[in-house]
Amino acid sequence: MVGLEELKQLVADEITQMREEGYDVTRVEEEFKGAGRGSRSELEELLKELGRCRLRPGFPYKEPVDLNGIRTERPEGPRVIDLDLSRRELLDRILGGWLGRCAGCLLGKPAELLTREQIEEWLRRADAYPLRNYFPPLPEPADFPDWLRHRLLNRRVLLGHIRGMPRDDDIDYTILNLHLLETVGFNFTTVDVGTVWLTMIPYLMVYTAERAAYRNLVNGLTPPETATFMNPYREWIGAQIRADMWGYVTPGKPELGAELAYRDGSLSHVKNGVYGEMFVSAMLSAAFTTSDIEEIVEIGLSEIPKRSRLAEAVRDTVNWSKKRDDWRSTWERIMDKYGHYSPVHTINNAALVLLGLLYGEGEYEKSVTISVMGGLDTDCNGATTGSILGVILGAKNLPKKWIKPLKDTVESSITNFNNSRISHLARRTLKLAEATLNS
Repeated sequence: MVGLEELKQLVADEITQMREEGYDVTRVEEEFKGAGRGSRSELEELLKELGRCRLRPGFPYKEPVDLNGIRTERPEGPRVIDLDLSRRELLDRILGGWLGRCAGCLLGKPAELLTREQIEEWLRRADAYPLRNYFPPLPEPADFPDWLRHRLLNRRVLLGHIRGMPRDDDIDYTILNLHLLETVGFNFTTVDVGTVWLTMIPYLMVYTAERAAYRNLVNGLTPPETATFMNPYREWIGAQIRADMWGYVTPGKPELGAELAYRDGSLSHVKNGVYGEMFVSAMLSAAFTTSDIEEIVEIGLSEIPKRSRLAEAVRDTVNWSKKRDDWRSTWERIMDKYGHYSPVHTINNAALVLLGLLYGEGEYEKSVTISVMGGLDTDCNGATTGSILGVILGAKNLPKKWIKPLKDTVESSITNFNNSRISHLARRTLKLAEATLNS
């Protein structure tokens, strides 16, 4: 049972979430404002009332929850793409994805949830703007703002102090999904995903929508209710950061990658939360076949509903980028239209991933640094951007200054996976990818 204050926050967050999904929550919102602190029974009744709200007339989006409905609403696209890679080349691309993801995540880790302005202030104080390496340490004069002083305390994620990839949930899920495929196989269900979570990852190492789903599992709920019961974070970024393994093991098969992502994401997310995972997975599948970023993005879009809010944000970002030479100008447009979402929402963060991909000109460093300098969920965005560029370029073409500090080692809270060799994880991933190519 959640505490009273947490329940009150859940009601407030659920009102926001329902409004974003297009429901008319006006009456419930007024009741909530007038309830003061509210008793538990009053708050629980408000949650029930929210569940009875109807879509607003004229809501312009169509966002199905079931896989068949999603596929009915998606645009045309290549469901399978010819792949022309040797086994050695395929391993290099997969290793590139792993390394690119780890390095991008580590780059963004010190700046997580800082604003673009705060990030720029940090870098200018260090004479390191624009970002071209890991975040720099600084001496600590008295005039430093508290937010910066706090970030500088964790020196092991700062330039010159990095000794391997520290534990991060973005990488934990990639490892966890590798284990799921190795132990359950490609026919896993959403229930299997929940079982692996309960078995392999501690409750306090998951957050927002994942923690709500985990709690629901422990309390005996099953999918799809695990994604919706007292879970107002069901369109936040948590599923999108779990996409990568599905793309790594489905090279040239974006439809299959998106399906695997759907089965995983549905444990904790719905609608745009799940679409984000499907979109990224399909882009990664496509990245094994082409280096054309716009083509990769279009293939990703072909696996999600064309009338969804996420698809609109993707199309907006692509179109705005064509009219503006400076990524900062497109960033302003993104924030004007999508900045109202939580800083850990799928939609605005997906747009910042695209910002890096579209303005990065196929360069790893330029791509990940732009995605991170945009702010919001920087470790997630650096990881996703780095993963896609890593697959496109392959490990052998990734800049050594980004890869060498990883020391081929990743810490993890996943049972039996702490201090794994990244190269070993890539070889295990290769076996799974080969299984899909031979099926």
